[in-house]
Amino acid sequence: MSPLASHWSASWPVLAAYAALAGTHLAGLALPGGRPEAGRWREAGAFHGGLLLALLALVSPLAYWADLYIWVRAVQDLLLAVVAPGLIVLGAPWAVFGRALRPRAGPATGAPATGAATTGAPATGAATTGIPPTPAAGIPAAPPWWLRQPLAAVLVFNVIWLGWHLPAPFQRALASPAAAAAEHLMYLGAGILFWLQLIGSRPYRPVAPPLRRATLLVSTVAADTVLGMVLVFSSGVLYPAYANAAHHVMTVVEDQQVAGAVLWMGMLPPMITAAVTVLLGWLNDEESLALSAGIDRLLTQRNTHWPSRPRFR
Repeated sequence: MSPLASHWSASWPVLAAYAALAGTHLAGLALPGGRPEAGRWREAGAFHGGLLLALLALVSPLAYWADLYIWVRAVQDLLLAVVAPGLIVLGAPWAVFGRALRPRAGPATGAPATGAATTGAPATGAATTGIPPTPAAGIPAAPPWWLRQPLAAVLVFNVIWLGWHLPAPFQRALASPAAAAAEHLMYLGAGILFWLQLIGSRPYRPVAPPLRRATLLVSTVAADTVLGMVLVFSSGVLYPAYANAAHHVMTVVEDQQVAGAVLWMGMLPPMITAAVTVLLGWLNDEESLALSAGIDRLLTQRNTHWPSRPRFR
C-alpha cells in the first residue's frame, strides 16, 4: 500500500478540536458584517489552510513517519510551529469568532440583539465573551497587553522551539503521548503569538516598529541556524531513541543530519518573506509620508517680508 494512503490516525481529540474551530469560524463567516466579500474569503482561505495543515501534521501519515524518522519529524515541527500558525494569523479569524460566539438574542420588541453595535461603539456582549469587538472603520483596535510584548513573545517562541529539540524532551515526546500533545500545543500557541507580534492580524497591528520586527525575525533565523548546524555537523547520535529497524537505508546520524538541513533551510522562506514584507511596507509608508509632506509644503502659502510690488516715490 502507498505510504500516503496508509497510516492515517483517527485522533478524536484532534478531529474534534478541528471540527469545533472550523465549524465556529464558518458559522461566524455566514453572519452579516465584516469585510467585503473578496477580503473576507481571502482571509478565510488562509485561516482554513493553516488549520488544515495543522490537522494533516497530526493525523496524516506524516505523523506516523515522524515517529520513525527524525527528518520527517522536522517537517512536522515546521508545519506546527511556523507555517500553520502563520496562515492562521494571516486569516485574521478573531472578529469572525467574535460574531459567532457573541450572543445575538435580543428583546422581542425588535431592539438590536445583545452585543450588537448600532453606532459604531464597542459591542456590549464582547466583555462577557472575552472576544474583542470589531472596531469602527478606520480605527484600529487597541491590542491586549500580551500583544504589546514583541521581544518577550519572540523569546518564548525560541525557548520553546529550541527547548523541544534538546535530546531529553525530543525523545520524551516520542515515548509519551501526553508529552507529544504538550509539544504540539506549545508549538501552535507560541507560533500564533510570534506571528501576531511580527506581522499583525486584523484588527490588531504590531506595536513594534518595522525595523525592530525585521531584527526579531532575523534573530529567530539565526537561532534556528545554530540548531540546524548542530544537527548537520554532529558526528554522534543525539537522539538514540530513533535507532529503530526503519533505518536500514540511512543511519540515524544521516537521518539526524538531513533533519538539521530541513530545520535550517525550512525556516528561511517564511521568515525571509515576512521580513521583506515588513521592510517593504515600511518603505512604502516612508515614501507616502515624504510625498504628503512635500505636497503640503507646496500648497502652504508662505508669508514673506518682501513687498509684492516695488514702491516708488
